[in-house]
Amino acid sequence: MRAGAALFSVFGGLALGLAVVGVYGVQAYAVARRTREIGIRMALGANAADVLRLILREGALMLTAGVVLGLALSIATGKIVSGLLYEVSALDPVAFTIAPIVLAAAAFVACWLPARRATRISPLAALRTE
Repeated sequence: MRAGAALFSVFGGLALGLAVVGVYGVQAYAVARRTREIGIRMALGANAADVLRLILREGALMLTAGVVLGLALSIATGKIVSGLLYEVSALDPVAFTIAPIVLAAAAFVACWLPARRATRISPLAALRTE
């Protein structure tokens, strides 16, 4: 592997790590702000699977919007810089397939951790917060 490719891999890994930390932070903050609501839902009969589904659905919506916007912008950017690329097409199908899949898997894990914590909220303790 050439030094340039290794450097791009390192920067790509760092960008993926920052994206995961960002998604986790947003979801953890949303769960923390909604602790009382989640406690009320559970007190009224929602089970852990319902709460998990609720939090993951919101994360999936955020992920879908990000992937669609990211793909559109990367296609536009690829067309603009296509003259600067060497031995790589502007619309590389491998990159446009693997990158969203890896990002989606990482974002799912980042959303699942706060969602799992939300399922363990005791309704009684949640109603006492604030």
